[in-house]
Amino acid sequence: MRVGFVVNPIAGMGGRVGLKGTDDKVEEARELGAEPRAPDRARRALDALAEQNSENGIELLTWGGAMGADAATAAGFEPEVLGSPDGDETTAADTVRAVERFLDADVDLVVFVGGDGTAADVAETVEGTDTPILGVPAGVKVYSSVFAVSPEDAAHVLRTFERTERREVMDIDEDEYREGEVNPELRAVAKVPVAEELQSSKQLGGGSVEALAAGVADDIRDSDKTFLLGPGSTVGAIKEELGFEGSPLGVDVWHDGEVLARDASESELLEALDPDGRNVVVVSPIGGQGFVFGRGNPQLSPAVIRQCDVEIVASRAKLDTIGELRVDTDDPDLDEDLRGWTKVRIGRVERRMMRIV
Repeated sequence: MRVGFVVNPIAGMGGRVGLKGTDDKVEEARELGAEPRAPDRARRALDALAEQNSENGIELLTWGGAMGADAATAAGFEPEVLGSPDGDETTAADTVRAVERFLDADVDLVVFVGGDGTAADVAETVEGTDTPILGVPAGVKVYSSVFAVSPEDAAHVLRTFERTERREVMDIDEDEYREGEVNPELRAVAKVPVAEELQSSKQLGGGSVEALAAGVADDIRDSDKTFLLGPGSTVGAIKEELGFEGSPLGVDVWHDGEVLARDASESELLEALDPDGRNVVVVSPIGGQGFVFGRGNPQLSPAVIRQCDVEIVASRAKLDTIGELRVDTDDPDLDEDLRGWTKVRIGRVERRMMRIV
């Protein structure tokens, strides 16, 4: 496996000195006595990789000096160094140049050491390619779900993963963060190895509904199925993304760019359904209760539900207050069929496993 390995040497320096990040704060962090954190974490990841790499199955490509070559050599690798930073003070542009060279060299995976800002730089650079990325956490915030839990876990993931999935890269404005405001922004979506050792994204309410709505709406536009869009503000945001004002307490029907029914009754829903079963009902659980069916949406009857695939959507904040999902459709057999573990869409592409009880 050909692996591109790049380090943001200044990532995380502001954390221990109370700066809540390092963006535009490197000199201040140093004046406060901050020590570089990322090089040590890079070395930990590479030491663990060297221990697991007894068959020499990894071909390491990296960037010069503190951006990768120093740690790789210290860990016993003989890396191919494709370039070096422009000056003594590394920048995001250096990271981007390194990743571009990795892509030119046809690496199988890009591993980076840094925080959310570095993750965004890497993910935006690989956008449009099939090259997956994997983060070694070294930043202050680390909100994104493209990072391994620890440097050692990153080495294990690198050696053992067999497939990838798309995950969100989030970043926040550090100046706002220092003022106590947390407003995550979706910066990119990248392919990441599938592994238990990956961290989940921070479970935040802010910004997640917008990303969720945009992702679901994009999928609906690209589909030829008939969609039954349930009540509530979360699904309402999806309706807005599709460009129409839906009924906030009712069920609306959408197919191929057209609203077929607004605030539809059970009979109207049954009439609007695709007879070949190409139907999807999109619902969001009731906050605090967790009911998906049987509270507030009786028009989604067993006769309707049985002809549909079910997509459950929810903000991260809502799921944090629920714990479990529930159904009460007046049909015990259908309730039993619906129970069990299911995926709830919580972002543009991300999903969380939840149990219907």
